[in-house]
This record gives sequence, C-alpha cells and structure tokens, in this order.
Amino acid sequence: MRVIMLLLMLLAIPPAWAQAPAGTTSQAPAGTTSQAPAGTTSQAPADSTAIQSVIGNQIEAFRHDDATSAFSLASPMIQGMFGTPENFLAMVAHGYPPVYRPGAVRFTDLVTIDGVLTQKVELLGPDGRAYLALYAMEKQPDGTWKINGCQLTESESVAA
Repeated sequence: MRVIMLLLMLLAIPPAWAQAPAGTTSQAPAGTTSQAPAGTTSQAPADSTAIQSVIGNQIEAFRHDDATSAFSLASPMIQGMFGTPENFLAMVAHGYPPVYRPGAVRFTDLVTIDGVLTQKVELLGPDGRAYLALYAMEKQPDGTWKINGCQLTESESVAA
C-alpha cells in the first residue's frame, strides 16, 4: 500500500516557499539546471522557478498542517485519488515524513524522466537521514504547475 501511495504522490505536489529552519541552509534556484533528452527542448528558467515555488509552497503548507493549501498544489488526478485535503495530509504525514517535516530542503536538477518534467529535491528527514525526492510535475491548461507525484528514496548524499 505504501508503494502505491508513493507512486500516487509521484504524480502530484506544488507553490510559496520553503525556508530551511533556523540553523540549516537551503539552496534554491541558483544552482538549478534544466536538462532534457536529445530531441526535446529544455524548460525556460521561468518554469524552473515556478516549479520550485510550487514544491516549496507545498512543503511550507505541510510544515503548518495547512491541508487545504497543500492539497491545492496537487494535480487534479492526485486530488481525485485522495478526495479531501485531510486525507491527503494524513497520507503525507504517515507515509512521507521527510516531505511532511523536512529539516532542510535543497533543489537540484530539473530533468525529464520518461517524458515527465521532474524536479529533484534533497531533503533532510526528521530522522536525520538524507532523502532524494523526485517531484513529477504537470503543467495545467492555465499555464500553472501542479505536483503530480513524488517518489522518495533514501540518499547517500548529505542533504541540504
């Protein structure tokens, strides 16, 4: 069930942003690069900034248990899967502690994986371990970005 929820999260997450708690540091857009496979076009810097803002805003909403704001940043598909902001927040709180309560956050590369624009984010979990979150992004008809999932794995690197 946790794997299914992880895959579902890979399909959603979004806006206003993540400041690392006092005593930690966070690197944002400056070191971000956009990479696309041969034959595709790379994303504009504005897309990178917008995507990071969406993810950062969602993490900030999680930090404040603001289920409505966090849910609003998820794609329509993710919203449909969970039905309510409260169900969504409960799933993240129990299944994704590093996303729900990160000690530090650092954006790395914006890449295309299997045709999906994906933002890599390094997180320091509440357990003190480093994690890599892959946020699958979905551009909406109005031009905004929504999180369409998040895949979380433990990382060997030192987070943020």
